Amino acid sequence: MKIDKPDPRIGAIATDVDVRSLSDSDWNALYRAWLDGIVLVVRGQTLTIEEFLAYSRRFGRLKPHRVKKTRHPEHAELTVMGIGTRKPDGKIDKTIYDRGGGWHTDSPWDQDICKGTQLYGIAIPSTGGDTLFASMYDAYENLPEGLKQRLQGLKAEHVYGGRGRRGNDLLDPEDRNRPPAVHPILRTHEETGRISLYANPYHITRVQGLGDAESEALIAELTDHMVATTAQYRHKWQVGDIVIWDNRCALHSATGGYPIEEQRIHWRVTIMQDAAEQQRAA
Repeated sequence: MKIDKPDPRIGAIATDVDVRSLSDSDWNALYRAWLDGIVLVVRGQTLTIEEFLAYSRRFGRLKPHRVKKTRHPEHAELTVMGIGTRKPDGKIDKTIYDRGGGWHTDSPWDQDICKGTQLYGIAIPSTGGDTLFASMYDAYENLPEGLKQRLQGLKAEHVYGGRGRRGNDLLDPEDRNRPPAVHPILRTHEETGRISLYANPYHITRVQGLGDAESEALIAELTDHMVATTAQYRHKWQVGDIVIWDNRCALHSATGGYPIEEQRIHWRVTIMQDAAEQQRAA
């Protein structure tokens, strides 16, 4: 197995390995590369759904996504991304085509901690459809000292789709008005011990303890810092790629821009951090 680092701050690419038959040493090396690199790419895999789920479970507990309509009918933990990009009348369904666009981290609207998201490339378009990743360790480290101090102890509320409830029509009616999840804006990673900035630009609604205008201004200021970090990795997909990123310390964004007549299909799982894992980390 070979692991390359495109940037010492973010990204790790593993080749010459089959995730179905990992030795203990190779698994430990992959997991360490993921924690250190925030984003781990494993190239050239050929997996069944069962094999993909088995490999994904090695990272942690899988949780079915809140969007039920894109779950696999026989495997609730698996979401199939990219299906249904056209409506019955032939028009583009922008909610599906643009899903994953805009800088965000996954599942901040969940009270549980979302450890990682993993995608497996099934059908990849000839152009476009890249995914961007940004290190929130780096975003935090480059904040002005005064802003770091101001953020101490502050928490933010998140709901699916944020202030505009964007993409809310993907949810079943009973899931559209769930109460917000509350998370610290500065969070200490349970496994690395590093501090990252956690204020999801897409799903955030408000900063607790601040007035509406002050909250909006702070969210805008934080967003500028988060997306300005130079610690970024752009993934150009190939069929057979497995990509996992750490939602505790990263933002990502789908770039779109691929031909609508071509497919961009991924299998997706959401990996949660369980209570025992948090306790061990503490």
